[in-house]
Amino acid sequence: MALIVQKYGGTSVANPERIKSLAARVARYKALGHQIVVVVSAMSGETNRLISLAKEIMPDPDPRELDVMVSTGEQVTIGMTALALMELGIKAKSYTGSQVKILTDDSHTKARILSIDEHHIKQDLDDGYVVVVAGFQGVDANGNITTLGRGGSDTTGVALAAALKADECQIYTDVDGVYTTDPRVVPEARRLDKITFEEMLELASQGSKVLQIRSVEFAGKYKVKLRVLSSFEEEGDGTLITFEEENTMEQPVISGIAFNRDEAKITVLGVPDKPGIAYQILGPIAEANVDVDMIIQNTGADGTTDFTFTVHKNEMNKALSILRDKVQGHIGAREINGDDKIAKVSIVGVGMRSHVGIASQMFRTLAEEGINIQMISTSEIKIAVVVDEKYLELAVRVLHKAFELEAA
Repeated sequence: MALIVQKYGGTSVANPERIKSLAARVARYKALGHQIVVVVSAMSGETNRLISLAKEIMPDPDPRELDVMVSTGEQVTIGMTALALMELGIKAKSYTGSQVKILTDDSHTKARILSIDEHHIKQDLDDGYVVVVAGFQGVDANGNITTLGRGGSDTTGVALAAALKADECQIYTDVDGVYTTDPRVVPEARRLDKITFEEMLELASQGSKVLQIRSVEFAGKYKVKLRVLSSFEEEGDGTLITFEEENTMEQPVISGIAFNRDEAKITVLGVPDKPGIAYQILGPIAEANVDVDMIIQNTGADGTTDFTFTVHKNEMNKALSILRDKVQGHIGAREINGDDKIAKVSIVGVGMRSHVGIASQMFRTLAEEGINIQMISTSEIKIAVVVDEKYLELAVRVLHKAFELEAA
């Protein structure tokens, strides 16, 4: 008998029929003697609908009240899921994030989990219940409802698996595992049987939508065995996300290609080249809770520097406003501009540690297609580049072929 946490995304609970299918799957696991905790997202499209409603009232909704609204989507699905299980004769009990007491910080719309009180869930499991928990949400120290940001249900599932010391956390979605890249862009993309946490973390951080980055961080930190599966298929092993030391075979050089259409580039031109200038630019951005991704700095012969960084496309105007209002005059920047017509493409693989020439192969492949590289960022197992968004899919296709990722 194992304790398994199963997380189901929005497409897996899109309508009553899908929820009944979910319940039947859980029933099969329960019949094998397993203890099951089910974490569900809101129905597909529901969170967007609720955000749109909020914006009809207030164009820039108050974060606390927005969390109150959007958290209701998961409350509907936990109730429906519990009812579907009861209809099959299975004891089930649903919990919101606050009822579990998933304690978070007070960063509304992008809160982070601090702790989970798992005692009630453990008692229910021992009493034979399937426990159904609302993903994406928690409660802060003052009792305010918080949400974890897009994809936060993955984080809820993994955090619960860690707190309960579950044998496995299964992430059910509309794809049957982790692919070398998005099959909608490259039809020859191949499903991976295994991938390391380190690689999955890089892929998630670089734009892969299969798992939310914080869920992978949680899984790696607490050694939670993670598996990605399709809720639309009855059978299948999916992709196991594991630890590098568990893989005895030599890793492929490149495991996958991630891309992100949701970034924007901000450039601060002609600022003094002196200590502290990076902090003066990025400090106010951080204080406004705007996440920064790639950063480059170029020093000119005239003693000034150009500072470029990327943010989420939705936060570009906010970041530009902060820089122009609070920074530009203070540091004497000549010009500040933004560009939201960019995309980021990244190659990832632990095999890069033991192979040379990967960067040159990537750059040569893009150059042969006339694709200009605007920014470059590297880590031990990743190379990411920013290109014009119109070249995104071409870049992914040619890189996938160049590194022979379609090969078994």
